[in-house]
Amino acid sequence: MLFSKMFIPTVKEDPKEAEVVSHRLMLRAGFIRRLASGVYTWLPLGLRSLRKVEQIIREEMNRKGAQEILMPAVQPKELWVESTRWEKYGKELLRFTDRNNRELCLGPTHEEVVTDLVRREVKSYKDLPVTLYQIQTKFRDEIRPRFGIMRSREFSMKDAYSFDTDEAGAGKSYMDMYEAYNNIFDRCGFRFRVVEADTGQIGGSFSHEFMVLAETGEDIIISCDTCGYAANLERAEVGVAQKAVSGKKGAHRRVETPNQRKIDEVSAFLGISPDRLLKTIIYNTDKGSIGVLVRGDREINDTKLKNLLKLDELELADERTIEEKTGGPLGFSGPIGLSIPLYADMDLKFMEDFVVGGNERDVHVADVNVGDFSVTGFYDVKVAVPGDKCPRCDKGSLVATRGIEVGHIFKLGLKYSQSMNATFLDSGGKEHFMVMGCYGIGVGRTVAAAIEQGNDENGMILPLPIAPFEVDVLPVNTTHPESMEAARKIYNELLAKGVDALLDDRDERPGVKFKDCDLIGIPLRVTVGERNLKEGLVEIKRRESREFEKVPVSEAAGRIIKYVEDAKHR
Repeated sequence: MLFSKMFIPTVKEDPKEAEVVSHRLMLRAGFIRRLASGVYTWLPLGLRSLRKVEQIIREEMNRKGAQEILMPAVQPKELWVESTRWEKYGKELLRFTDRNNRELCLGPTHEEVVTDLVRREVKSYKDLPVTLYQIQTKFRDEIRPRFGIMRSREFSMKDAYSFDTDEAGAGKSYMDMYEAYNNIFDRCGFRFRVVEADTGQIGGSFSHEFMVLAETGEDIIISCDTCGYAANLERAEVGVAQKAVSGKKGAHRRVETPNQRKIDEVSAFLGISPDRLLKTIIYNTDKGSIGVLVRGDREINDTKLKNLLKLDELELADERTIEEKTGGPLGFSGPIGLSIPLYADMDLKFMEDFVVGGNERDVHVADVNVGDFSVTGFYDVKVAVPGDKCPRCDKGSLVATRGIEVGHIFKLGLKYSQSMNATFLDSGGKEHFMVMGCYGIGVGRTVAAAIEQGNDENGMILPLPIAPFEVDVLPVNTTHPESMEAARKIYNELLAKGVDALLDDRDERPGVKFKDCDLIGIPLRVTVGERNLKEGLVEIKRRESREFEKVPVSEAAGRIIKYVEDAKHR
């Protein structure tokens, strides 16, 4: 491809709308352009990278026996009512009515549609297992789209769905996709980590996220410094590192704490550390009001709590509810004497002679112990932090890194097949529900994650398998016949061997060409200059390196071809 013939509207200055590195560089390099809030057009360079990610995905999905289909973006309300998600999904589901007053939605995901398809066509165990996938545009009406392609409203996703006769088969399908995803992100050239994750709106029994490691990542990964345990912050468990204390009771005393309601205020006033306080947080849920007890220096993990209690709704109680349930104002709640169910974090087992709210204004209670009140049980409901004990091994401690979610796989079980009556007949003619899994990759997000992981002050540093071009053949002076002849020779040799090469034939200053090449993130550059040509040489430079290598013109294409082949089969 000739640079002069391509539509590559690069920008010198950082766009004001850009919030993160990938957003800034994708706009500057002419990969994308914004149409509306959270909605982007992919330009030629960006689309080339997008298509390369898609091709890798297709090859690995096909290798595992998955079959590609294409489902409609517009979905009828009736299917979502069947699955019970029409109301539960929330405002991110863009609903609308057609001219015949039929209620529809723009698909944010396709569990309902694919389940409806399979239940209509598959009747016998002989037709299972089957895994279907698509690469298609989704729409989620994000309340605050941001970070460019990273969190947009319209986006490209690969979503796959497996259907099996039993749990064992579903487990195999899940592991097939687990292996396929590892292969996909390996081939994309990422440094990534697989972590345990919450199932969220999709549902199911368990799931894993595939996280590209990047300092600018919006997600926190919690992992063990000794074993292989890793989870996202929502899911991360905390190990028990202490022995429970005795259950003594009755020695507590009332303490006046005028105008001291926050943890740091009470701690300073009483001259104790925050871990000697116990917070009592009152929640409203779909199962009634509850109290959750957690150490003063820790925070409650709402996702863990919802999963533990199987809640659909969970929100902090307002001041009126707090006063009604505790008898005291906000900031002075404590567990003693409360009649609502109390759920305690595991840390409470190891606390002794601590301070709690007094359930009346300007009062706390000191020297409290576990025996002074009743709890439903002790659970891991706090947010994990670095330094916590690993929940899987005896020696490890938890550490935190940052990452970007690019893939998520779910073991759905019977969640959709049961609610939508997707059944099959076994060999004896008995009816059973299909056991399902679903598996997603954000295709555009994968391109953005590559930029977040690979960049410098000059632009993108893209992995070769997903860069828009593998090589930039760059003649310094296009008016110099010998330079253009050598550049075209190398360029044509590369094309003949299937290398995705760009020839920068523009009549521009060398500095402009070098800056554009770096900005776009092309992994290899062959510089053809008059001075080196006098000695029969050209320069080869890798994007991530400041060094370059001089090689004979006759050997340049061969060197590049070998590097490209090695990069693709590493």
